[in-house]
Amino acid sequence: MWGESPIAEDRDGYADLYARHVPGAVTVAYLMTGDRQVAEDLAQEAFVKIMGRFADRRPPDAFSSYLRKTVINLSKSHHRKEKVRRAHANGSVPADHSPPPEPPDDELRPLLLRLPHLQRAAIVLRFYEDMSESDSARLLDCSEGAVRSAVFRGMQTLRQQLGAE
Repeated sequence: MWGESPIAEDRDGYADLYARHVPGAVTVAYLMTGDRQVAEDLAQEAFVKIMGRFADRRPPDAFSSYLRKTVINLSKSHHRKEKVRRAHANGSVPADHSPPPEPPDDELRPLLLRLPHLQRAAIVLRFYEDMSESDSARLLDCSEGAVRSAVFRGMQTLRQQLGAE
């Protein structure tokens, strides 16, 4: 009477989808947040969120892009929540809108974390994910010009910071 759910019937398919796409999503989340554990949590949360909505309503080849977009949106939400949490813990509102850098693992990562969200996301998608401006614009819900500008401004800031340090 009660048959198995479609998820139970296609467990191997979901496991394969997870194995193929989540490691890349973890990388994107890590570059956006600077925290490995948070990155893994966000990538898993993104995967779970889109699986329920993805099955019959989206083309299968769009899964990777949709997963990255969800990870970027979740990382933005994570930063907002952390900013509020820090403000409450400190009893004040932080002066800058970017997250504080984590202890550096390499020279560039802590500088990348200081960039505003759009600049960081545009640079991560362009240079770490090797995405085109048009694909990045689609993921970030902005124009290609906004992506070009964000990459340019972010790279300019990174160059200045690297030169100053």
